[in-house]
Amino acid sequence: MARRRGVALVVLALLAVGAFACGATLGDEPESTEPSVAETLPAKQLAGQRIVVGLPGTSISPALRAAVREGRVAGVVLFAENFPSRAAGKRLIGRLQAIERPPKLRDPLLIMVDQEGGLVKRVSGAPTASAEEMGVRGAAFSSRQGRATAANLQGLGINVDLAPVLDVGRPGGVIAETERSFGPTSAKVEATAIPFAKALQAGGVAATGKHFPGFGAATENTDFSVERIDLSKGELRAVDEKPYATFTAAGGKLVMLSTAIYPAFSDRPAAFTRAIATGELRRRLGFEGVSVTDALETPAVEDFGGTAKVAVAGARAGADLLLFARLGPAERAWEALVGKLRSHGLDRGEFEVAAQRVLDLRAGLGR
Repeated sequence: MARRRGVALVVLALLAVGAFACGATLGDEPESTEPSVAETLPAKQLAGQRIVVGLPGTSISPALRAAVREGRVAGVVLFAENFPSRAAGKRLIGRLQAIERPPKLRDPLLIMVDQEGGLVKRVSGAPTASAEEMGVRGAAFSSRQGRATAANLQGLGINVDLAPVLDVGRPGGVIAETERSFGPTSAKVEATAIPFAKALQAGGVAATGKHFPGFGAATENTDFSVERIDLSKGELRAVDEKPYATFTAAGGKLVMLSTAIYPAFSDRPAAFTRAIATGELRRRLGFEGVSVTDALETPAVEDFGGTAKVAVAGARAGADLLLFARLGPAERAWEALVGKLRSHGLDRGEFEVAAQRVLDLRAGLGR
């Protein structure tokens, strides 16, 4: 008996050594081999997770209803015209969310508005102050404005605020002149914009830092002209990108990519520049949330090429969401993405990672 017991102990010891040699430890659980949702989607639905679209008025067209129903749209951006009254806007959002979607895509649509305060507000109510005023009155005030804004938007069914502006308001720049910046230094922006963003997200509305890598030096809005930001990489990194680093560390959910051109990096708009959308934002700053382009039907990008070229360039650069104000261009963008996925003109693995970030955001906002 003693001999047999000794042999058994030796065998057990050898098995233990073998287990540790293979990297196993007590309490380890096998890694999941289940594919992500994005990996299981057909190309048509996968491409749809990269598209945000606007609509006119308060009616949902049959074409938009079909796009949502078939999983060809991840979100909707709304403007003042979609809110002739708060009640009408709320009903519109309710009807959008009620559209039946494919089984794996039933989490809430992203419903976005630009609710910065001051001159840029799509709906009535909070915030009652501009970014500039929040910057002057300090962190506690901007935090209260963020909480009130979250309550205001949640009451309407809006789950993404395309705010706060994280651009450093340089003198003479359009952002400073329109009171959209929280301050003239990166430290001031960080001290007051980030509390607004954190309070917004604590209230259940995802915050969006914009316009990366920094738009404070621009003299005109990219909605109206092509803008070139002639700052060095060193200046952009030391000043303009700093608030985005803090936003990232604070758990900011989205970052909007500028459509201005930054010659220090590329002769293309930032949203189509991989060195910015992937290199600076993800690799350098470590941002793991969802990136979204600024509007893609503007003078800032119209000379770059047609809608199909713009969509593919944005996806290839690393922009997770492509934002279109109208359904027609959005559908052409979607068709281009599907075509490139099927022809292997876009890397399917990278595409899935980006789409999964969007799906994770939607799932989180549904809880």
